[in-house]
Amino acid sequence: MKTEKPQASMIKDVQSIRERARQHIEEGALTADYKADRDTVIKLLNEALATEIVCVLRYRRHYFMAQGMNAESVKAEFLAHAGEEQAHADELAERIVQLGGEPNLSPDGLSSRSHSEYVEGEDLEEMIKEDLIAERIAIESYRDMIAFVGSDDPTTRRLLETILMKEEEHAEDLVSLLK
Repeated sequence: MKTEKPQASMIKDVQSIRERARQHIEEGALTADYKADRDTVIKLLNEALATEIVCVLRYRRHYFMAQGMNAESVKAEFLAHAGEEQAHADELAERIVQLGGEPNLSPDGLSSRSHSEYVEGEDLEEMIKEDLIAERIAIESYRDMIAFVGSDDPTTRRLLETILMKEEEHAEDLVSLLK
């Protein structure tokens, strides 16, 4: 009969962790071992938030303005993407608050904080192309943010990676609409 050895904790100094957890409790999830530049991360997240809001507005306009033989299926795609972009905006705003920041939802300067542009498009094909361009901008921006955050803030990195994955799906959806 084999006797089980008690497993040593992978956490070396639990008592120190307990003591640090009691300090600055008003900072919530932001603990002393947070390594990222919090102010810069909040600034980046607010830029991402503005980008998502601009995308919501552009997709919703395209949803309402889409006309033509193929408009109904494209409108459904625009509406679905608008909802997913809004969900991204909500997740980003929540993370900003978790980091002790304030989500900047002010319409003043929204377009200047956004990485993507608000381009209306004259017809269905132009609308799809403008949305695809915006998705490509978002993809590159999220990759840059992920690289900046690195392993210093794994929660923010995972959030950005999840959003990036969805933005890549959106780009593929739009490319298939153009074909």
